Formats: sequence, structure tokens, C-alpha cells
Amino acid sequence: MNNPLFFGNLGAGEIIVIALIVLLLFGGKKIPELMKGIGKGVRSFKEGMNNIEKDIENPDPDPKDKTNH
Repeated sequence: MNNPLFFGNLGAGEIIVIALIVLLLFGGKKIPELMKGIGKGVRSFKEGMNNIEKDIENPDPDPKDKTNH
């Protein structure tokens, strides 16, 4: 039961079929670009989550109380 929910019970055969379909749809040259885009999206998501955790741990003072001199 260590499989993520969205993968279900995928075996090696199913993964190979999915990989072949992706290869046919996007072509060999587009796949590295897609993976790079996915990697950037995941990195951005993780950075956002880390920023939210930092904000929760150390909230800024109320911005209404700041005065500009």
C-alpha cells in the first residue's frame, strides 16, 4: 500500500505503454522540454510551500501598523 493514490496498481507493462503513448503524441524532441517544464513547476511549487511554512512559523507584523517616514 505504498503506492500513491493516483498511480493505483500500475505495473511495468502499463508504464511502458504510457511512455510509448507519450512518445507518439509529443515526439522525442519535445519530451525533454516537457520534463524541464514539469521540473520547473515542481520546484516553484516546493518554493511556494516553503515560503508558506516560513510565513506560518514567523508571521510578519501587521502591515497596517508600518509607517513610511
